Amino acid sequence: MADREVTLMKGNEAIARAAIRCGVDGYFGYPITPQSEVIETLALEKPWETTGMVVLQAESEVASINMLYGAAGAGKRAMTSSSSPGVALMQEGIAYMAGAELPGVIVNVQRGGPGLGTIQPSQSDYFQATRGGGNGDYYVIVLAPNSVQEMADFVDLAFELAFKYRIPAMILSDGVIGQMMEKVVLPPFKPRRTEEEIMKECPWATFGCIGGRKPNIITSLELQPEAMEAHNIHLQKKYDEIRRTEVRYETQQCDDADYIIVAFGSAARIAQKAIEIAREEGIKVGLFRPITLWPFPSEQVDAVARGKKGVLVAEINAGQMVEDVRLAINGKEPVEHFGRLGGIVPDPDEIVNALKTKLM
Repeated sequence: MADREVTLMKGNEAIARAAIRCGVDGYFGYPITPQSEVIETLALEKPWETTGMVVLQAESEVASINMLYGAAGAGKRAMTSSSSPGVALMQEGIAYMAGAELPGVIVNVQRGGPGLGTIQPSQSDYFQATRGGGNGDYYVIVLAPNSVQEMADFVDLAFELAFKYRIPAMILSDGVIGQMMEKVVLPPFKPRRTEEEIMKECPWATFGCIGGRKPNIITSLELQPEAMEAHNIHLQKKYDEIRRTEVRYETQQCDDADYIIVAFGSAARIAQKAIEIAREEGIKVGLFRPITLWPFPSEQVDAVARGKKGVLVAEINAGQMVEDVRLAINGKEPVEHFGRLGGIVPDPDEIVNALKTKLM
């Protein structure tokens, strides 16, 4: 029963505690607001004394992503966390991992920008996360939690998907979810894998030439253009498979709705209250919440929006996910955008007013 104990904690703390329980081998990170509690919690918990998990404060975000690259190359479950400017610094390393087909987990607790911006919550890294962010034709799996419980749950899910497809996975949270406190049930403990288990699960990894085995080479470099093209075709086929099989989303009160609000993360939490207010006023509104931002649930949002009077995309940015919604619906229904900038979190009444002024 101890493993199922209900605890009150921050989203950032849930990430750290879930990592320990999910058999993570190593965490490499650098403090930055609003996600510093991740590494602070790990330092307090001292998992190197209980599970053998390595926790290391790197000298920079660039160093931490390259440490992640090295650990992933050895088949280890490794993760890092940062916030928007720090994740921007990691983009070269993430592109290298995608090109070398290395699994790993990156947590981004977003804050406002551009540049150093503010320490307040934002959702303005949607493009950065869902369009690859670095150089080349690649994607990473992007999971968007909207609660402290999902912050905990998505750690194991992110690793599961990362290793299943040999691809980096990102948990794209924000300062609201990272800093808010909620009740959470942490995942049950599972042990870190043994070296033998890693060899069996990850035959591609660099764990030494044991028993005369030929060496594995981890690289994203191909000097021959034909070989580079073949590798990219292979990657695109993998991305197509992920699009077909790994879409995740949630709907609420959509069946009888005249209008649909599409929102992710903390904006979806605020949209839930906006829908409650709107329905009290006799306006039938439903919620479509993408959980995977990549692969984006295009077919599903199109199906839910079909026949509705309009769709409002609510985001804490200038308008990013709205482009994917418009592409999905392709002009069949009117799509409008509501966003707040500079780290200002919208009020539910603002979303209701935007619905009235833009779509009614």
